[in-house]
Amino acid sequence: MVEQTAERSEGRGASVIVNVVDVLRCFTVAEPLQGVTEIAAHVGLHKSSVSRILATLEHEQIVERDEPTRKYRLGLGLIAVAGPLLANLDVRRLAMDELTALSEATGETAALNIWDGGAAVTVEQIPSKRQVKHTSAMGSRYNTGWSASVQVFLAHRGAGRVRGLIDDGRVRFDGPVDMDAYLQRLDNVRRDGYAVNHGETSDEEVGVAAPVRDHRGEVVAAVLIAAPYYRVATEDLPSLADACRQAGHRIGLRLGALPD
Repeated sequence: MVEQTAERSEGRGASVIVNVVDVLRCFTVAEPLQGVTEIAAHVGLHKSSVSRILATLEHEQIVERDEPTRKYRLGLGLIAVAGPLLANLDVRRLAMDELTALSEATGETAALNIWDGGAAVTVEQIPSKRQVKHTSAMGSRYNTGWSASVQVFLAHRGAGRVRGLIDDGRVRFDGPVDMDAYLQRLDNVRRDGYAVNHGETSDEEVGVAAPVRDHRGEVVAAVLIAAPYYRVATEDLPSLADACRQAGHRIGLRLGALPD
């Protein structure tokens, strides 16, 4: 009887944690302000449950109230939680000089992404100095299969794993995709050492990404160049890809990767 009670309590605790995480994931770069009604509809909880979760998160400064709209947004308390993680990401710290050099050499935004199991997450960025540029907020998640950084991470996972991520919706496409052709594309990415998104996720953006390997030879990050589509012709892609690939290689050497 005691064991059953403990199991039920543990199950309820796990459920509460999942609900809190689901609520937090409603806040995105595109929709930073969320109301109780919108969140409740999105996560499938009663509004009273969402209100209780938000009240607790507000008390801990994880979310804060936007007074003009009476909606919520993520609060500064979240930085305190994520700060130790970001500070301890060696790859992020070691990549800064190379990202700065890459941005200066290409004139475009250079970023570093890591893989969280279902998306490429931006953890560092050096914006282009040009007036017109492409940037993303820290912590932005990309899970479309055409994203250059997503291609890099998937290219170094088995075909079965890639199929699984696509089948369960963690990696997405706007429409039908030829799986065999996509897997062949990933093979090419792995062979060539870089991936390209030439207006495939947005007709206004180009992305070029290359892997970063650690001392084990594992891909632990991706270096990304992001640029406006109008500024990058097809013939410019090889030079951008080479610059990106070299930057990823140099960051890897700092992580202990073996020289080629």
